[in-house]
Amino acid sequence: MGEFTEKVKGNVNEAVGNVKQESNNPETRAEGRQQEKKGEAQQLKGEVEGKLGNDI
Repeated sequence: MGEFTEKVKGNVNEAVGNVKQESNNPETRAEGRQQEKKGEAQQLKGEVEGKLGNDI
């Protein structure tokens, strides 16, 4: 179940990050880039958990 949860969290963070990057505020755009990267990392974590059978 951890695999699915991490992938969902990753998708949400990527989507929110992309929306923030459309802002006119430079700080918000920077936050959006960071949040998108966090989402990508969560996606990767979910994939690894899936391949290892949640044994990590």
